[in-house]
Amino acid sequence: MKKIILECCVDSVQSAVNARNGEADRLELCSALALGGLSPTVSLFSLVKKSCDLPINVLLRPREGDFLYSDYELAQLLDEVKTFKSLGANGVVIGCLNTDGSLDMDNMRKLISAADGMDITLHRAFDVSRDPLDTLKKAQELGVKTILTSGCAKNCTLGKALIQTLCENSNGVEIMAGSGVNADVIADFAKTTDVRAFHMSGKQRVKSKMKYIAQNVSMGDEGVDEYSIWQTSEAEVKRASNVLLFL
Repeated sequence: MKKIILECCVDSVQSAVNARNGEADRLELCSALALGGLSPTVSLFSLVKKSCDLPINVLLRPREGDFLYSDYELAQLLDEVKTFKSLGANGVVIGCLNTDGSLDMDNMRKLISAADGMDITLHRAFDVSRDPLDTLKKAQELGVKTILTSGCAKNCTLGKALIQTLCENSNGVEIMAGSGVNADVIADFAKTTDVRAFHMSGKQRVKSKMKYIAQNVSMGDEGVDEYSIWQTSEAEVKRASNVLLFL
């Protein structure tokens, strides 16, 4: 049976170290995980690479929101693909759509050409595309290695039926379940689906060590707790990786 892959999505060096210590197989590196993930900085990538001996796939997303990109944003993505290739990234995690919700084949080809042999993951732009099976066929045509998906649902458990359908029609593309993944989900999916790759953040809220708390000042949206951060839990990743030992 094919080895099951546990990928951990991280947006800081500490989260990357925690994922490594929890025995993840691969990292997806981004920034601003709370926004669904944006492109990381070069400095963050370099520090993670120095601190962890795991393959790093870099999420490239120039902004929050939809996946219909302007010429400026596409130029940024192309530059980032080339930059992270030169820095030794294992792969890039990309995706762009047309106005009608179909996969933007022209710009995907440009990005994949710039990647020049790096692993290509189609990120969750897939989940908001108009027709997932058509998008799967287009991804196959492009030579995409992995599709990260929740099965076009709020989480992968709700999208489980479609994820299995994608596996049955994948023709060699790795279908990676994401959103809501934990040890229990992995144990269930490994027994009841053909999924052999899982994507988790294992994140938990970590309180700030600040003793002085400024009142009535906000750096962002109201209601956001600016004295705690999301961080990957080594224990949660370890719990998930331990499940794999018995599959």
